Amino acid sequence: MTLDPQIAGLIDTLDSGFPPVHTMTGAEARAAIRSRFVPNPNPEPVFQVAEHRVDVADGSVGVRVYRPESGSPLPILVYAHGGGFVFCDLDSHDGLCRNLANSISAVVVSVGYRLAPEHRWPTAAEDVFAVTHWAAAHAAELGGDATRLAVGGDSAGGNLAAVTAVMARDRGGPPIGAQLLLYPVIAADFDTDSYRRYGRGYYNPRPALQWYWDQYVPAVEDRQHPYASPLQADLTGLPPAVVVLAGHDPLHDEGIAYADALAAAGTPTMRCSFEGGIHGFMTMPMLDLAQQARRDAARSLGELLGR
Repeated sequence: MTLDPQIAGLIDTLDSGFPPVHTMTGAEARAAIRSRFVPNPNPEPVFQVAEHRVDVADGSVGVRVYRPESGSPLPILVYAHGGGFVFCDLDSHDGLCRNLANSISAVVVSVGYRLAPEHRWPTAAEDVFAVTHWAAAHAAELGGDATRLAVGGDSAGGNLAAVTAVMARDRGGPPIGAQLLLYPVIAADFDTDSYRRYGRGYYNPRPALQWYWDQYVPAVEDRQHPYASPLQADLTGLPPAVVVLAGHDPLHDEGIAYADALAAAGTPTMRCSFEGGIHGFMTMPMLDLAQQARRDAARSLGELLGR
């Protein structure tokens, strides 16, 4: 496998510029990542964008709702941003959520879940699950169709989406029709072949990935819980999945393992593999590969939701 040519031209800069988050506190890492964020002065237009607060256990979280068009009720995608469970927010993923709303033609509910280490496992997962319940209950006022409800996320958010699908199955709802998992964090296994190949020099290094787990699920025994590592769950009866994989990603092998396990459990599973990609590439809109991945993921999820 070879890196995508555009990524190959940027990888040294990307890799050398990634903050050494594993040497920082959560607050320091959050500040370092936030300092690098440059808002798009001309974001992709969406018909309507609205802010809400949703009650969760012991507090509330912000959500940003993107509606791409007026008219008939649309599918709903509850979306959890990546960021190692520690950083990123509604703003960091605003561009991706705008694009997904327009490309899928769905109401996208982006979740500002509470972050580790101040809020450790299972807080983030419970927050996303609570917002999924809220979205289903308020579908009509959001312009959405509760019978076409999906969960999705990238990286750590992919973990939270996968876990929410398991929680909804275990807890009797809300009914979820599909899941969109973009290079998801699935298991705390740092000795896979893809970790050995791509855990250094490919932008998202192994020390950082290990540190994310330390912040979110510090107790090693808890990492075997299915609501932390969904690969440990009974995967029967889960909604169809779209799994996006990046070839040059330390998390590639666990994404493959989860897609395989879903399929083995009888879950229809669509794989979108981008061998030249790195972890996080879909949030780099300057890349042609990112635009292709967004189109493919949106088309695949739209098909599952009966767009």
